[in-house]
Amino acid sequence: MREKKKWSKIRIAIWVFFLTIAGVALVLVGITIYVMLSPQSLIVSAEAAEKAQCVIVPGSHVTGDVPSNTLKDRLIVAKQLYDMGKVEKILVSGDHSSDNYDEANTMRNYLLDLGVPPEDIFMDHAGFDTYQTMYRAKTIFQVESAIVATQDFHLPRALFIAQNLGIKVQGVCSSLRTYGGEVVWWLREIPGTWKAFWEVYITKPLPTYLGDAIPISGDGRMTVDEESE
Repeated sequence: MREKKKWSKIRIAIWVFFLTIAGVALVLVGITIYVMLSPQSLIVSAEAAEKAQCVIVPGSHVTGDVPSNTLKDRLIVAKQLYDMGKVEKILVSGDHSSDNYDEANTMRNYLLDLGVPPEDIFMDHAGFDTYQTMYRAKTIFQVESAIVATQDFHLPRALFIAQNLGIKVQGVCSSLRTYGGEVVWWLREIPGTWKAFWEVYITKPLPTYLGDAIPISGDGRMTVDEESE
C-alpha cells in the first residue's frame, strides 16, 4: 500500500513538473509572438514614412573602423531617409566601451563619407543594447519622434522597445542583401524578445550611463569625443 502511494506521489510530481515546463514554454512563445507582431503596423517603406525628428541607427559589429554589412545597410537607409527629407538628424547609437572598439565613430565616419553634414550626425557612445539605445534616445537626446533603420529580424523588437519608452516611432527595414549567419540572427531574437518584454514591463532598468541632455534639435558635433577629433 505504501509502495502504491509512493508511486502515486512520484507520478503527480512528474505531471506537475511537465505541466510547469509546458506552461512556461507557452508563456515564452506568447511573449515572442506579442513582441514580434504588435509593432508590425509601425513598419513602413521609406517613401511612406512620416517626417520625424531623426532616424535612429542601432549599432552592430565593426572591425576596426569598418562597419559590418548589417551596419552599412542601416546607415545607407538612414542616409536615404535624410536625403528624402524624412528626418533632419541621424542618431547613431553603439558600443564605444573601449578605445579599441568604437561603433559610434565608425558609423559617423561612414555617414560623413556618404555626404551627411557633421552637424546633423549625433553619436550615442553608450548604446550597448537596443533597450539602452532607445532609453537614451528618449532621455538624453530628447527624441520625441523617430524612424528606426535596422534589419527585418531586429526591427520589431526595436520598435516595441521604443514605443513603450514613449517615442513616436516608425520602422524602415534595412535588409538590403542576404547576410551570412542570418538564421542565427533570427534565433537570437527569440530570447531578445523575452529580455525586451522583461525590461519594458517588469524591471524598467536605467541604462549603464545617463548624463546631461543633448537635444537632437541641436548640433551633432557636440557628441564628438576628443579622441576622435
